[in-house]
This record gives sequence, structure tokens and C-alpha cells, in this order.
Amino acid sequence: MSATSSSLPGADPRLINEDLAPVPSDQRTWSSYSVFAMWMSDVHSVGGYTFAASLFLLGLSGWQVLLALVIGIGIVNVLMNWIGKPSQQHGIPFPVMARVSCGVMGANLAAVVRGVVGIVWYGVQTYFASKAVATLVLVFFPAAASLQATSVLRLDLLGWSCFLFMWFFQLMIFQRGMETIRKFIDFCGPAVYLVMFLLMGWILYKAGWDAIDLSLSDKVLTPAQSIVAMGSAVLLVVSYFAALLLNFGDFSRFAKSEKAMRRGNFLGLPLNFILFAIIVVVVTAGSAKVFGHMIMDPVEIVSKIDNKWAVVLGSVTFVIATMGINIVANFVSPAYDIANLFPKHVDFKKGGLIASILAVVVCPWIFVDSPQAITVFVSVFGAVLAPLFGVMVADYYLVKRQQIKTADLYTMAPTGRYHYDGGWNRLGLLSLAVSGAIAVGWELATQLFKVLPENNFGWVIGAVAGAAIYLVAMRLAGRTAPAGTPAAA
Repeated sequence: MSATSSSLPGADPRLINEDLAPVPSDQRTWSSYSVFAMWMSDVHSVGGYTFAASLFLLGLSGWQVLLALVIGIGIVNVLMNWIGKPSQQHGIPFPVMARVSCGVMGANLAAVVRGVVGIVWYGVQTYFASKAVATLVLVFFPAAASLQATSVLRLDLLGWSCFLFMWFFQLMIFQRGMETIRKFIDFCGPAVYLVMFLLMGWILYKAGWDAIDLSLSDKVLTPAQSIVAMGSAVLLVVSYFAALLLNFGDFSRFAKSEKAMRRGNFLGLPLNFILFAIIVVVVTAGSAKVFGHMIMDPVEIVSKIDNKWAVVLGSVTFVIATMGINIVANFVSPAYDIANLFPKHVDFKKGGLIASILAVVVCPWIFVDSPQAITVFVSVFGAVLAPLFGVMVADYYLVKRQQIKTADLYTMAPTGRYHYDGGWNRLGLLSLAVSGAIAVGWELATQLFKVLPENNFGWVIGAVAGAAIYLVAMRLAGRTAPAGTPAAA
């Protein structure tokens, strides 16, 4: 899919390989549908289902939640277009784009931070998928329950078998490269939609339209509380997409054109996310009447249907959905990030293999068993990722004025634009450190120490602080493009 280093004469082998090199224009094959399908794979997951339903539990009326959804996903759509544009125009992945603001060597720091988050969640999502596989195994082979009597590293033998099965199955798909990944995610999103529509139809048949209410909470909020809750819902939507707000360029680099990328983003974010959220609410609200209590796990709802093959269809579909989000949010980024650390020795496929192995080493089932650990991890690393987004966007649009010299992204020569201070942009890294400390401090005060009232401002604070500090630092140092510099075509 990518050009070789020979297409960039003088490129330093420490900075380039076939997967990190710019994708030639004639090899950018992703249509609007491919981008749309990528977002379907990201949203149509068990986690996405639970997240969408949770927004309707804030105590808001149905129209208030939908308005917050429209505003939040609209903001995400704009931000994705911002972060995706330079990678689409130059055909470069996230770790290479990070060289523009962090330096050709400093970008490794950004890659490591994003890679760690992806690796941990890759393991967690694989574990979630393996639980659905275990359910299927027990449906057809009840004797397999005997394997649950023995545990190794706090996971029973049935769990280990299903986890390693999912780990290997995913790896076989992912190792075939980005074109196979594109074809797989083209299938995942629509497949989940089909099952979700069938599930919604079954729920409506059992519960009737009278049981459906767009507000799932019995809370009664004052007008002031409603405004705060709506603001919280908007920020939750933005935060949900925090990881891809950083490395969407890993996918947009393959888009045929900026127009195709923008159209795919619009279809996959505002339209798709809101439609999926409405389906989720119908199913979740209907489950309360059908089963006597509200169920927010679609796999659990499917498992309660009195038809073995319906259980199989639903479970397999949500396994596929989990694999889809694992590709989009948790596999591609670490694969590129690890390849960026050792370009001469590690390509995309080897990087993916290393990321997969590390995802087992972190023992995600232990991690998931500690809700506080998950909360702190998400909060802290989300606060670290946000300043990176702020710095990269401010640098490209306000400092560099959309001017990127592609060849200089792959050279260690002191004359290269992105060599900065020995390959490190000290001002960029200082901006990340300061804004990251601000954002992490806010999150710890909110989530861990409860010094501040619970809120969802961490990502916004980190992104804004990162952009502002970086912009001021670069202007004071005289490292900005002259006023009136035209944007790149």
C-alpha cells in the first residue's frame, strides 16, 4: 500500500520503511464508504452500545440528549477533519505527522504514549470478545464448564482457551495488511447494523411501542442541572473519540481525496452515531419491559432469546464488532507506533505482532477486574493524549500554516525543517509536559482524589492548554511561518 524509501532520495533509514513512507496518490484507494465503514466499526461495539445508552441515563429528556449528541458528534466531526487533512494530503501516518511538531526523534515519545494506550485496550477488547466466545462454547459443549475449575494468572482454562483463540484469529486477519483490514471493516459495521435492526424489531414485537421512551432515567433535574448534564454529555461524546482524534491520520492517509474523507466522516460520525444511539435506546428501554429490568449489554439480551441459533447469530456478530473496534482504535496505531521506533527492523506487520504479544503480557482480565484502575488509566492517558492533539493541530494550522515539506520528515540532516534541537523540538515537548501536567492534575483531582466535582473537562483542558502553550512558545521563539504564508494546496 505504501511507497518504498527509494521514492524519497536521501531518506534516513532510521526514519523510514515501506509502511511509514508516504502513500502515493494512485495508491490511496479508500472511498467515502471505506471511511464510513471504519467509523461504523468503531461505534458498533459492545462498548459503543453501553456508552450510547449511558448518555440517556443522565436524567435528561430525550430531545435534550439528542441535542447534546448532535452538538458533541458535530464537534468530533470537525476535529477529525482537522487532524485527518494533513495525513490525507501527504499520505503519512500519525507518528510521521507528529514529527512536524515534536521533531523527527521527538515524535517517538508521542508514538510511545499513543501505543501504550492502544496495546492495553487491544488486550481488554480481545478479552471482552473471548467472553462471548466462551458463552458460545458452553451453549454447544456444556462439559467445557469443567475447565473453569482451574485458573492460571487469575483466568480459568476456558477463559485462556477462548482468549488465545480470539488473539490468534484477530492476528491472522491483521497480519494480512491494511487492504485486508479495509475489507474486513467494510463488512463489520453493516453486519452489526443488520443484527441491531433485527434485535430492535424483536424487542418492539415483544414490548410494543408503548414501552419505548427516549429517556431511560427517572432523575428529575432542575433547568440549571439540565444545562450542566447536557454539557457533560457533549464532552463525553468528544472524550469517547479521544484516541482516534490523535491517530485518525493512520486511516485518512489512504483516502482518495479530502472530499472523500470528509464525506465518509459525515456519514460515519453525525448520521451513523445518532442513528445507532436511537436504536440502542429503543432496545435498552424495551428490555426493561421484556425482561423486567433494564439490560445495557446487547450480548446479554441476545443470550436471553429462547432460540439457540439467534444466540449464535447475536454472539458471533458482537464478536465481529469487537474485532472491528480493535482494528480501528487499538491495533493499527500501535503497529505504526512500534514501527516508527525501529523502522529498519520493524514494519507494520511486525509492529502489530509485537503489540499483540504485549497485549497478552498486560493480563487484561486482571486490569478489567479493577474498575478504579480502568478509570484512572483512561483519565490519565486521556489527559496525556489531549495535549498532543492540541499541539499538532495548532502547529499545522497556526504555526506552519498548512505547509509541510514531506522530504524533511525523513531526514536527520541539521538543515531539515523538523530537526529542531538535535531531532527534538524542545518547545513542543515542553508544551506537552506542562499542558499534560495540567490535564493529568485535573483528572486526578476529579477521578481519584475527588477534590473537584466529577466532570468531563479533562480532555478539553488538555487540548486547549497544549495548543495555547505551544503557540505562545513557538511565536516567542520566532519559529512560526511568516504572516500571509499561503496554505499548501
